[in-house]
Amino acid sequence: MDMSPNPDSPSSGGGNGGIRSSSGGASPSVGSMTPQSPSRYEAQKRRDWNTFGQYLRNHRPPLSLAQCSGAHVLEFLRYLDQFGKTKVHGAACPFFGHPNPPAPCPCPLRQAWGSLDALVGRLRAAFEENGGRPESNPFAARAVRLYLREVREHQARARGVSYEKKKRKKPQQLQGDGSGGLHGHPHQPPPPPPAGAAC
Repeated sequence: MDMSPNPDSPSSGGGNGGIRSSSGGASPSVGSMTPQSPSRYEAQKRRDWNTFGQYLRNHRPPLSLAQCSGAHVLEFLRYLDQFGKTKVHGAACPFFGHPNPPAPCPCPLRQAWGSLDALVGRLRAAFEENGGRPESNPFAARAVRLYLREVREHQARARGVSYEKKKRKKPQQLQGDGSGGLHGHPHQPPPPPPAGAAC
């Protein structure tokens, strides 16, 4: 699973998914529009789907998509752990629960929970886009949801980080007398005319 940006991908440069802004370069006329390159999300989803398909073909015995279950998805997620880059401390490690350990330790590298969660979301969408029925989607299986929750909780404890959703701040009320102009500043009257000016 290619979890890092691909420099050869058309969607990895410039930070805007390969879409030109209207302020730079010539834009094509409406009649000569060419199909836009896929967004970064769509490109990653396609790569993830192809990787999962390759995993099914290499499985012993090989599996068809129709045979795939939540158990196979869990097997795939565990397989991906070998390519992880996130240090997850074991309970016996002296750095268990420390977000910034002061020294190296032999604990294994794993896929980060957020990466797995995003991957499952992309594969869940790709399954249905490729003809799968929502009610038989193995990526939506209860076992997969429970596994992701377990990974999140374990990594939160082991790494000393919180995965709680951040509460959004409520927008502040505009201050002033209600006649607020731009940016909540009260409307300023124009300056008086200079002395001696004709009205």
